[in-house]
Amino acid sequence: MLVLITYDVKTSSPGGTKRLRRVSKSCQNYGQRVQNSVFECVLDATQLAILKHELFEIIDPENDSLRFYRLGNNYKNKVEHVGAKPSLQIEDPLIF
Repeated sequence: MLVLITYDVKTSSPGGTKRLRRVSKSCQNYGQRVQNSVFECVLDATQLAILKHELFEIIDPENDSLRFYRLGNNYKNKVEHVGAKPSLQIEDPLIF
């Protein structure tokens, strides 16, 4: 299923910059960045649970926030991209 993950980390709080980097790195391990604090991740239920656990261990709930939008398996009909950044096919292989 496609999961859209958004986050807001308060960098002015103690350890905020470090938390921001750690949240970003964790999300990059599971999907692709589509905007500064937005990731698209194709995950199964187990992977989502693992990622959520990782992120919950990183953030400070008093200062930071996370949002998970489950778009399901038929997400291609639900996502529309307009604008400058090219859209990548998230399920296609990455070739370096």
